Amino acid sequence: MSNTLLYVIATLIWGSTWLAITFQYGDVPASASVAYRFLLAGILMLAWCKLRQHRLRLTAQEWRGVALQGVLMFGISYMLVYEAEQHIASGLMAVLNSIMVVFNLIGMRLAFGKTIDAKSMLGAGLGIVGIGLVFWPELNNVGGDHAWLGVACGLGAALVASVGNIVAQHNRNIGTPLLPTIGYGMVLGGSLALLFTVLSGQNIVFDTRPEYLASLLYLALFGSVLAFAAYLTLMGRIGAAKSGYVAVAVPIVALLLSGWFEGFVWHIYTVLGITCAVAGNIIMLADTSSWRRKLGLGTC
Repeated sequence: MSNTLLYVIATLIWGSTWLAITFQYGDVPASASVAYRFLLAGILMLAWCKLRQHRLRLTAQEWRGVALQGVLMFGISYMLVYEAEQHIASGLMAVLNSIMVVFNLIGMRLAFGKTIDAKSMLGAGLGIVGIGLVFWPELNNVGGDHAWLGVACGLGAALVASVGNIVAQHNRNIGTPLLPTIGYGMVLGGSLALLFTVLSGQNIVFDTRPEYLASLLYLALFGSVLAFAAYLTLMGRIGAAKSGYVAVAVPIVALLLSGWFEGFVWHIYTVLGITCAVAGNIIMLADTSSWRRKLGLGTC
């Protein structure tokens, strides 16, 4: 599967999960919904790995990396996301999550000594500016303690997810099998969310409404299993810094769905923002060395 197709799969699916998450709210605590989602997704992923005869035995070193990745990427990060969306609009949460691109660039520099080149900085900068323009009315109207709690949770989710990306990159570097890593990580992250629900004194309940069940299945199968498999495969090929740019493209899809299903009104800022984000997307993913070779310019 090509890098472009992996990128498109992750972007389109995660762009729709912001809307799907809103159907999870009700009698079920947010952390319990996170637990149900990732426990189900993890079990399905491990069953698939068993069927396809993937290596399921891990070394002690691999288990440490898998556990840390699962707790960060599928546990703490998503509990913060679900909490944030109870206090702020999903569009604003998408904006905050796009900051992960910058965190990834810095993290790759600190963890692996990767150079932050001008192309990456320009692409990430245009993406962040674009998303900010698209959602400027929401950003400009944040107010109240609950709203700022949502902002804090959103920023925390992006930071924790970025650290999880760095751990995932390390796991790929040492040869930990990808799909079993995702499966075990989801089970561990879901277990942490379930433990948090119990220890925080919240009730373990389940919602049998059709919209809750449908959104849970979609989030588990598509938003978790398929999207994370595509994203982490892409990250293993092109690195956490470039693959993290999915977080900037995702809000564009979320915006389109919001317009269709939630009545989002398009403005001039919307068009300008999308233009900036798409331009940044192209710059970030462009293989400049290939173009230089084709044009006979060499590399620098």
